[in-house]
Amino acid sequence: MSAATHVDGVTGFYDSHPINEEQILGALRAQGVPLDAVTESDLKAFDQDHYGGVEALETLARRAGIARAHHVLDVCSGMGGPARYLAHWLGCRVTGLDLTESRYRGAVRLTQLARLDHLVDYRLGNALAMPFPAATFDVVIAQESWAHIPDKPRLVAEAVRVLRPGGALAFTDIVRRDELPEAVARRLQEGMTFIEIESAPGYVRLLEEHACPPVQVDDLSDVWTALLQRRLEMYRSLKDSTVAKFGLSRYEAYDDAYGFFVSLYERNVLGGVRITARKLAG
Repeated sequence: MSAATHVDGVTGFYDSHPINEEQILGALRAQGVPLDAVTESDLKAFDQDHYGGVEALETLARRAGIARAHHVLDVCSGMGGPARYLAHWLGCRVTGLDLTESRYRGAVRLTQLARLDHLVDYRLGNALAMPFPAATFDVVIAQESWAHIPDKPRLVAEAVRVLRPGGALAFTDIVRRDELPEAVARRLQEGMTFIEIESAPGYVRLLEEHACPPVQVDDLSDVWTALLQRRLEMYRSLKDSTVAKFGLSRYEAYDDAYGFFVSLYERNVLGGVRITARKLAG
């Protein structure tokens, strides 16, 4: 698969994702929240499109030591939920970077709606060629997104490049527990656009090679198995809104792909990891 074809696949996958701007706004309306008075406290129940919600994000932030004075980069920031929450909770500046224009634009609008655009901004761009000068950020974070990105050495190199010396890189990601059978890898690529799934030891090795050695590695595999089972049911609860926006065939394709993905956790084929690393000075 060419790089351009994969980029089109990823953007198409997220252009038709069950959690989207329209769905988030609909959930707010259903709760009786007036859209001209939306706060981050209202949004956080609906816009955290990652595993574990704000509790997992808070853990990641504590691991990274994020403070008010820091400028944080969220790689693959999606609808912007984590960026908004960090800014609201800690008062830090956050920049989000995402490849998918619909999610970039949705993140901008939701951030303006919550009146957090004085602390949070977004850039449309590729994580393999980040549009930032070297040593721009105090902290770089990412959550369950790097399985979509090929060329892990280049990805890690870019994340470390934009990080200031002594800064923290903290991320969670989907990992393989062993080599993936070709048929499994192909089905994950076709259904979930996971083009390259790294192992936890592989990430550790890459970080060490790029002068950003891990200081803590947490195995999340068992926690994520139960969490993903619940997440599958959550997506199924959104069937009506997903079908209304994207059609029945898209709902069924997503349900099949996500169900297969969850089964790989149940069979101990896939796992999860949280890694905190720190860029060496000099």
